[in-house]
Amino acid sequence: MSTSTATSASSGMSFLSEVPVGPPDAILGIAQAFRECTDPNKVNICVGAYRDENGSPWVLPSVRAAERKMIETDVKKEYAPIDGDQEFVKLALQFAYGADLDYATTAAVQTLSGTGACRIGGEFFGRFLGKGHKIYLPNPTWGNHVNIFKDCGLDVQRYRYYSSETNGLDLAGMLEDLKNAPEGSVILLHACAHNPTGCDPTLEQWKEISDAVKAINGVVFFDSAYQGFASGDAELDAAALRLFVSEGHKVTLAQSFAKNFGLYGERCGTLSILTNSAEEKAAVMSQLKLIIRPMYSSPPIHGSGIVKTALSDDALRAQYYAECAQMAKRIGSMRTLLVQKLKEAGSEHDWSHVTDQIGMFAFTGMSKEMVQQLTAEYSIFMTLDGRISLAGLNDGNVEYVAKAVHSVTEGKSICG
Repeated sequence: MSTSTATSASSGMSFLSEVPVGPPDAILGIAQAFRECTDPNKVNICVGAYRDENGSPWVLPSVRAAERKMIETDVKKEYAPIDGDQEFVKLALQFAYGADLDYATTAAVQTLSGTGACRIGGEFFGRFLGKGHKIYLPNPTWGNHVNIFKDCGLDVQRYRYYSSETNGLDLAGMLEDLKNAPEGSVILLHACAHNPTGCDPTLEQWKEISDAVKAINGVVFFDSAYQGFASGDAELDAAALRLFVSEGHKVTLAQSFAKNFGLYGERCGTLSILTNSAEEKAAVMSQLKLIIRPMYSSPPIHGSGIVKTALSDDALRAQYYAECAQMAKRIGSMRTLLVQKLKEAGSEHDWSHVTDQIGMFAFTGMSKEMVQQLTAEYSIFMTLDGRISLAGLNDGNVEYVAKAVHSVTEGKSICG
């Protein structure tokens, strides 16, 4: 290479020296620190992925059976359409909305799990409600929500959701904030098993929330990442979504099959928007495809094939429901056992908020300093907001974790 060519190439890439190092992802960074830790007693209660009683990832037997069936039927590896496999999409929507859904007026596409669904939904709102349109997220919420919707050009606002003073739902604050939101704001709601708090409204409280959103003509955006995984009953976990639909809301739904089917790496989900007519559906579908095509062209097919195969086969569907309930039951037993072991360790705190919560996480009320002490002294890795991923607990480590938690919380408040 000549000197002039080398200089030109170097000059063309000089902008790279100005690229700053970005902050690490909070959760994935903690997971990396756990992997690098050499303490034999280390415990990972950070990442939101299911683990069995031995602390190992668990592939659902119904998922394996569905994969075998797919191989036997010689499923091809062709591209999916831009909007995905619509047979899968229809089954996924029935799973969420119930059998009575009017599919003829529901615009729905397959997405890259729930994250992709949120991003496609955010892009759609940014185009047709306008950049800078307000979207209200619960405080706290899943950490990725904020960045997703900011990157879509939406104006991210927060509504009160969880009270650190009571370690429970701040319904009054939530309703006041929703009442004061501008007309037509997008309101994001967690369908069940709120992340990170595990604190869900009752059905009666959901009715009050529905009324508050109606009063401002709000655009309802449900994020459903844990249906079936929360209570063990997929029908029960869909109650809030179905209530809003019955109340007349034209909801948007981001749906993920990562947690409830254990398909974390398959990136399998849907985005759906209830419309008023077949004509509206056609228009919305055309715009969703225009968003997807230059972004990732079409979705992967393996995960959706698994879900489609399992939900369309009576025996596999029944097996799946039982296995999903099994996961939820183990998570629930760890929730109860953790509180029991805290009491046995001598803790005088009221930990009832932990047993009142639901889903994968326990929002303990521990401070950032307490969490840092747990990591420094006991090699227990968790998010700095005090959230414990209960899937990381088992009979072999729950007592160790409980004693450590007691040691860092003794004599200190766990309420904000």
